[in-house]
Amino acid sequence: MTGSAGAEASGFLAVDSGGSGMRVVVGVPGRGALARGSADEPVRTGARGIEPGHLMEQLVPLARALAAEAGVGRLETAVVGAAGFATLGDGLRAELPGALARDLGVRTVALVADAVSAYTGALGPRPGAVIAAGTGAIAIGTDLAGWRRADGWGHLLGDCGSGAWIGRAGLEAALRAHDGRDGGSAALLACAEEMFGPMPGLPGRLYPRSDRAAVLASFAPRVAACAAGDAVAAGVLRAAARHMAEAAAAVCPPSGEPRIALTGGLFKLGASLLVPLEKELGERLPHARRVTAEGDPLHGAVRIATDLSRGVLALPADERMLFVPSPQGD
Repeated sequence: MTGSAGAEASGFLAVDSGGSGMRVVVGVPGRGALARGSADEPVRTGARGIEPGHLMEQLVPLARALAAEAGVGRLETAVVGAAGFATLGDGLRAELPGALARDLGVRTVALVADAVSAYTGALGPRPGAVIAAGTGAIAIGTDLAGWRRADGWGHLLGDCGSGAWIGRAGLEAALRAHDGRDGGSAALLACAEEMFGPMPGLPGRLYPRSDRAAVLASFAPRVAACAAGDAVAAGVLRAAARHMAEAAAAVCPPSGEPRIALTGGLFKLGASLLVPLEKELGERLPHARRVTAEGDPLHGAVRIATDLSRGVLALPADERMLFVPSPQGD
């Protein structure tokens, strides 16, 4: 959506930065998003975590162009949602507020974990829990007094039930069938060989890659496609559902009528994952109300930016999850 807000209008900047690049919105409170753009290169990480300089390299020209397109004279508020912010955000916390003030004139900043922007996009400022699942997986919940998170530890240490987890479990079953071990699946072996070639060469093709998690996740749709007629594949999807429901139960407020929503591309796998997940959630969280996610993480960043601009942000502050430093210039 594009439009003119008037040359002197003050607006907001909302950013969703993740593994596939950066999505950016410029808008005006009360009028919503007026211009949208994206950058395809993911922000680099280094010794201090997410690199603020590389983020600003991509963001500044894009933000200026979108502000001009929208007719926004000043970007008063900025919300940056970043994948890995909770554990890799030290550099952003130290440098980004000042850099945004210096290069874009931004006065009020919120830096948020992508799980928080996903939560806010899905549920808004309401108590509940959200399972965000794609290549990775995390559950996040709040009672509006604080945040709780479960999993989201990456494909080597966690992300249980995620696309990478499902793909890895499916490939393990394929390798078991190749070896003649118990727990193997001939159907998954055939799919794996069609996709990756002969199984003895799979470790050499997979292990050296820096995008291992994405490669593993690319096999998850094959596991889901096999699930209707293959007991091993169906068992992988049931186990994934159990893992995600366990994470949701760990973060969901234990009283009241909290809402729970799902967000992320993994749920496009369909009924083979969603049916067992709904069953697990019903058993573990009978007091929670299942709702459809209202929007995605970029929508959540826009919501936070709008509320922050108006001084009505109701979400709990947290240095690692939703960091709101003092306004620049105070």
